[in-house]
Amino acid sequence: MRTAIYLLAAALTLAPAFAQGMDTTTPTNDAPNPYKTIKDNFKLPDGRSWGSTSLVDIDRDGKTIWTVDRCGQNTCYDAKTGKIADMDPVLHYDTNGKLLGSFGKGLFITPHGIYVDADNNIWVTDYQDNGTQLARGQARPPGPVGPPADAKVGNQVWKFSPTGQVLLKLGTPGGAASPGYFYAPNDVITAPNGDIFVSEGHGSGNNRVIKFDKTGKFIKEWGKLGTAPGEFDQPHALAFDSKGRLLVGDRNNNRVQVFDQDGKFIEQFHQFSRPSGIFVTKDDVLYVADSESESVSKNHDGWKRGLRWGSLKDGKIVGFIPDPVDKTTGTSAAEGVAVDAAGNIYGAEVGPKTLNKYVKN
Repeated sequence: MRTAIYLLAAALTLAPAFAQGMDTTTPTNDAPNPYKTIKDNFKLPDGRSWGSTSLVDIDRDGKTIWTVDRCGQNTCYDAKTGKIADMDPVLHYDTNGKLLGSFGKGLFITPHGIYVDADNNIWVTDYQDNGTQLARGQARPPGPVGPPADAKVGNQVWKFSPTGQVLLKLGTPGGAASPGYFYAPNDVITAPNGDIFVSEGHGSGNNRVIKFDKTGKFIKEWGKLGTAPGEFDQPHALAFDSKGRLLVGDRNNNRVQVFDQDGKFIEQFHQFSRPSGIFVTKDDVLYVADSESESVSKNHDGWKRGLRWGSLKDGKIVGFIPDPVDKTTGTSAAEGVAVDAAGNIYGAEVGPKTLNKYVKN
């Protein structure tokens, strides 16, 4: 019965899009690209080289950029030595690429999501741990499970002041199974009233969105592994639109799902391609970063990697910055995306290990 209700809701939700002639199955690869790429805009301190960076965000005035660098690699953790790299992964830049500040040394295994709230506090998710299974490179079993018991760091969500003072921590260190544990938290975002939303599930384990109040008290959760509306397969990124609706980049289902803040499914978009990162501007233009189609993904052939955007009002794709790499087997192009007040686009790249800036021609 629940499945029938979900299918009916999805049909009713998508009806306006189909009525306007929108095809959500044909790849949207042909929108114009009015941007040029500014490479090497962001310099790291002390001769460091960029590591993987998965998400990027803009402060509330729209003029400075926050991102996380995985310590010159794809993780800040050395499994052979059991040590965390001695460098700050959280980085703050102006739009010209000048480093304004950094923090977070010794706190993270593999920082993943970043969000700047209304008070310019910085939220960061750490989606791995330092347990023996990670160190040995072993795959963890699917299903609602937690990290290994010996993990002592990672699988948490952190809230910092702009200068790096720790204001709040969610989850247990290392993610040890408990009522408040996380297993691969991908992204975090806060509502205007302070409620906190965390999306969780990266490959295996839980696939859910968890809601807390502003103090970190658990309120509710929704979602499980699946393809129906309200189910997830790697809920990888979060954003709010101007109506306060929560958008979830449901990556391995190749869609963006839209919910109210109680978890009620509203609608979904497939035409923005496979969402690794999402960002919504004040005028409800949705930007989506696709870093995996026709490479990591085996279920999205025909869709080109890159950055797509269009208005949530009609769902039409109006712009596309394609990945300059045509053939690859790994993640490529931007995984995270953000847009500043001047309309410049920023792409955080895991595979190529860089943070690119895109400016209008």
